[in-house]
Amino acid sequence: MEKDTDVVLATERYGSAESWKYSAKDGVMERRRDGGESESRGNTFVGVLKSVFLPQGYPESVSNDYLQYQFWDTVQAFSSSLSGTLATQASLKGVGVGNQEATVAAATVTWLLRDGTGMLGRILFAWQKGNKLDSEAKKWRLFADVLNDIAMFMEILAPYFPAFFILIVCTAGIFKSIVGVAGGATRAALTVHQARRDNMADISAKDGSQETLVNLAGLLVSLILIPLVTDNPILTLSLFFLFTVLHLFANYKAVRSVVMETFNEARLSIVLRQYLRDKRILSPQEANQREPVFIEFRNTVPIKLGVRLQEVLQRPEELNLALEQNNMPYLLGVQNGCVCVCLRPEASVHDEIRAVCQAVWLSSKLITSTSRETLKQPKQSHWEMVHESHKVMDTVFSPFLKGVEAAGWDTKRNLLDWDEWRVEWKTKSN
Repeated sequence: MEKDTDVVLATERYGSAESWKYSAKDGVMERRRDGGESESRGNTFVGVLKSVFLPQGYPESVSNDYLQYQFWDTVQAFSSSLSGTLATQASLKGVGVGNQEATVAAATVTWLLRDGTGMLGRILFAWQKGNKLDSEAKKWRLFADVLNDIAMFMEILAPYFPAFFILIVCTAGIFKSIVGVAGGATRAALTVHQARRDNMADISAKDGSQETLVNLAGLLVSLILIPLVTDNPILTLSLFFLFTVLHLFANYKAVRSVVMETFNEARLSIVLRQYLRDKRILSPQEANQREPVFIEFRNTVPIKLGVRLQEVLQRPEELNLALEQNNMPYLLGVQNGCVCVCLRPEASVHDEIRAVCQAVWLSSKLITSTSRETLKQPKQSHWEMVHESHKVMDTVFSPFLKGVEAAGWDTKRNLLDWDEWRVEWKTKSN
């Protein structure tokens, strides 16, 4: 009787990492990896490292930019850990560690004042800027790291200005509390972007493991550095500036590597303006590369979304002007140098995107028409521009929306900075 030949009974795979075959041979079922290997890489050292530090299902379970972002995030975390060691040593020296004349009470009061002012700063910053951290995660992520470096530099310098030591460390404490809010919130926003299988918790947990490993490596290097920099301010400052440059460069590369497929105001403005120029739709990769990642203070016409009705209209007759040539569930107006948009409760995500497109067009029109002089023109001319914006959107928005969806943009949700006001107004037919 002839022996059984290999017969493939089934195949299985673990994402893109492993592929296996089950075969029958001589009456026995064997499991063999494609390529002839009979043991799983999950049992190797590299496989264990992947399972410990990378999310389950990597790379399919995360965004395409995950690995590049995590690499640069690891570099910045390592350099920040070393800079933090230098700053901590300076702070301890400033409160009197090693000084026989210093009292425990004085050091405790200084520490409490620093922590107390930091708590107040955390509350105030979250109140003022909390709603911006989702829509402008890249900017505030980079801002947080720059502010963190400034705070550590202040802590290093503080012992050399004993008369102002408490003021300096308290200010640094406020800065660090802002860093905590901005850094933590934007990290959460980026985790939402990276999670492709509703696996935010897994990605966040593995990110914590990566950061812990980096901090442990930083701790070991710090044990070597501390004896070298003690009582050597020139070396301390030199190393701090070296680590700071590396930290800022790595952070810039990290936020630049992020490719978000949802629209915020900056990305939508970039894509829309390109489309109005030459009818070309930018891909998420192209638009993200053009998106500014630094907080800007340039002269623009700001856009306010989801405002109260009185910020769009100030007289009853202006309601008819706002509704002229407008059958959309939103109203636009120009008030006090701002383009303001109020929204009806039933407005869809596509309505929100169209409203912002129209506001961006109107803002550009206002800023290019002799700048501030246009904003000082009679309100009637502003309404004429609003009416023109409705005509433009009636023509371009439908093909624009189809184009961005085909280019890979996610239009089912957005990161546009809408406030919570929703308005019901009387239409002309009422």
